Amino acid sequence: MKKDAEQTRLKPSLSLFDAVAISVGAIVGAGIFVVTGIAAGQAGSALVVSMLIAAFIALFSALSIAELAARFPEEGSVYEFGRVLISPFAGFLSGWMWILSNVFAGSAVSLGFAYYFTYLLPGIPPPWVAAVLCIGFSALNYYGVRQSVFLNNLLVTAKLLILAFFCVFGVLYTNSSNFVPFSPFQPGMLFGVFYIFFAYGGFARVAVVAEEVKDARRNVPRAVILSLVISTIFYIAVGAVALGLTGAANLSSSKSPLADAMGKTGSPFAVELISLGGLLATASVLLTSIMGVSRMAYAMARGNDLPLALSKVHEKHNTPYYSVWFSGIMMALLVLFIDLSSVVAISTFAMLFYYASSNISALRLKENDRKYPQVVPAVGAITCVALLIVILFLSPQAWVVGLAGLIAGAVYYSAKRSLRKNQSLT
Repeated sequence: MKKDAEQTRLKPSLSLFDAVAISVGAIVGAGIFVVTGIAAGQAGSALVVSMLIAAFIALFSALSIAELAARFPEEGSVYEFGRVLISPFAGFLSGWMWILSNVFAGSAVSLGFAYYFTYLLPGIPPPWVAAVLCIGFSALNYYGVRQSVFLNNLLVTAKLLILAFFCVFGVLYTNSSNFVPFSPFQPGMLFGVFYIFFAYGGFARVAVVAEEVKDARRNVPRAVILSLVISTIFYIAVGAVALGLTGAANLSSSKSPLADAMGKTGSPFAVELISLGGLLATASVLLTSIMGVSRMAYAMARGNDLPLALSKVHEKHNTPYYSVWFSGIMMALLVLFIDLSSVVAISTFAMLFYYASSNISALRLKENDRKYPQVVPAVGAITCVALLIVILFLSPQAWVVGLAGLIAGAVYYSAKRSLRKNQSLT
């Protein structure tokens, strides 16, 4: 019995710096190198206004996650919050949608890395590069969280330095005419908020690995808020400089907006450096995606909501190794056999679903467990629902795929409960 208990227990080994880097790695990723252009196409010269409003909206959900993590510093975050404070079914659906969202997002990010890589070394099929990267990062996660976090710390530090270079060097070449006409009071600015919100969405990544963080009750909430603040500063600075370099129209028409914006400086070295930043950014997001999905699967298996094997912890490496390989192999198979453009919309729908669930969970905390007034999770829940409505108009496909994912989860949960009930009767 003691050995079985040890096989499903993870040990705290991550510092506050590690914890912050995990969430920053998930936020400041491919999004800042791509979504900046998409948002500029909607918001125009009011891009920075969209970024500020999106950060303000994200802050409410981040505060709810921080409050819940201080009360329940356990692996699985949104799954555990919903299971304890709403219902086991609500918790299951939150964890289920987290897994679906991040498996698809991880696959898409690995393809993003592959396209950057094959641009530098042409002739290799991008899907195979993406699949190999998924398996390679799974192996790194298998051998230990310290190894994965060490690499993530290096990747995050490097890409932040590259983005800082973009801002410092690029501001010397900005043109004030690119900021006019400045028109923040128009629908496009709100649509820009929608896209930027998803770029901020990784702030809760560290909460999924809470049990592996030292002094988790203090450090996980701090990491959630710090990562959002750091990322917001970089997003606003990068957005302002990019806009000043090339203007909203050029940003929106580019598949690599930051590299193209840096091209306005006339420095080939600077352009290559920013392209390298895109490579590092996609790599760090994939690394934390595999870590996050494996820990969510581990937590749900430990709660008897997924196959028990996924909760097994390696005796030597102290990692949920079945969950790690499950996560990486699923992402590798997706990039090889499925057209991600038709299904990746589930990530946006699922993210809002589990953040809405977390805000509702925070609303159900007892008064003596509450750190913030009830208006914080209330606003967080309302804004998540409002953005879900925006999705209905911008991308109806996201609703179709998202609802399909929810129904699949509900069917699985019901079937598992029925099987468990029948087994107990016999």
